[in-house]
Amino acid sequence: MDYVNGPGRNHLFVPGPVNIPDQVIRAMNRNNEDYRSPAVPALTKTLLEDVKKIFKTTTGTPFLIPTTGTGAWESALTNTLSPGDRIVSFLIGQFSLLWIDQQQRLKFNVDVVESEWGQGANLDVLASKLAEDRSHTIKAICIVHNETATGVTNNLATVRKLLDEYRHPALLLVDGVSSICALDFRMDEWGIDVALTGSQKALSLPTGMGIVCASPKALEAAKTAKSLRVFFDWNDYLKFYKLGTYWPYTPSIQLLYGLRAALDLIFEEGLDNVIERHSRLGKATRLAVEAWGLKNCTQKEEWYSNTVTAVVVPPYIDSTEIVRTAWKKYNMNLGLGLNKVAGKVFRIGHLGNLNECQLLGCLAGVEMILRDVGYPVKLGSGVGAACAYLQNNVPLIPSRI
Repeated sequence: MDYVNGPGRNHLFVPGPVNIPDQVIRAMNRNNEDYRSPAVPALTKTLLEDVKKIFKTTTGTPFLIPTTGTGAWESALTNTLSPGDRIVSFLIGQFSLLWIDQQQRLKFNVDVVESEWGQGANLDVLASKLAEDRSHTIKAICIVHNETATGVTNNLATVRKLLDEYRHPALLLVDGVSSICALDFRMDEWGIDVALTGSQKALSLPTGMGIVCASPKALEAAKTAKSLRVFFDWNDYLKFYKLGTYWPYTPSIQLLYGLRAALDLIFEEGLDNVIERHSRLGKATRLAVEAWGLKNCTQKEEWYSNTVTAVVVPPYIDSTEIVRTAWKKYNMNLGLGLNKVAGKVFRIGHLGNLNECQLLGCLAGVEMILRDVGYPVKLGSGVGAACAYLQNNVPLIPSRI
């Protein structure tokens, strides 16, 4: 029995790791296999082709690395850059901060563009830096598409537009950990050179697979990049791709079968429909927050995230107590406020294999918790606002028409 078992199902509403669909759990419930047998390379070949679809690329080369998003970060950086290379990186929250820390520890010359937490990347500053950099000393732009700590989504199309406007050859490296498979993401159209995500986010798998996709330009950069890499070296993967065996070391067999099931679910629903579902869930959550009389940490509508909402609490409430009460009383997990917003916000994750009724259960729980911690919310106010929106906007399930 679980040490902290509670009745019913746990309501997991952190912005990753997320709920795992039953179909994925069943697909992973299998014995180990010899990854050198014909079956695993055959499975891997189809996965590599299908993974390209979630990045919306036809020219990218994907790598399925047994790691987390942090390892995928390192893979993106070390395969394309050399120590001392100048990169522009945007600090807008905890996870962009951690990526910048990694960049600095890997000995890159990091030009940090910092914004207030709750704001998006300052692209006016980027424009100025690109305009000034006539000798092209900037080798890469590193940006987090969706900052999970604050619920801020950046406009990647504008970043590409600026690079093209100034005819700048810098690589565009994008953390899509909490966006890919949930938010609109177009690797080829937006000229993204390296995109990455983690299995535990919108793909709705367990943690343990970092998925990196590299453009032809990024693969070309890898030929001259002098950063030390061993475990994350794309060249090792490419060598085994040519051999048709695909794996330079032992993969997680169970995660590969889980990924197959997860992709099948996404394709059955339709990737664009998945993105639209996340749009509805995000909108419904924001309407609930507004009905509660609380504020969104994200300061402008253009930056609103459809995978996570960071809710600002009044000064007399410690948001940590909200998260603690959710777990101790209602068997529900909400996201803590991190670093600069610790104690000031709690986060509602609404990504992955999640439907409207599940979200409404979360919102009802949050209302009770707000009452528990002394906030005078009117019970049913947020749930009612979300219901009114969802009832008029949720389509019929295609397979049940």
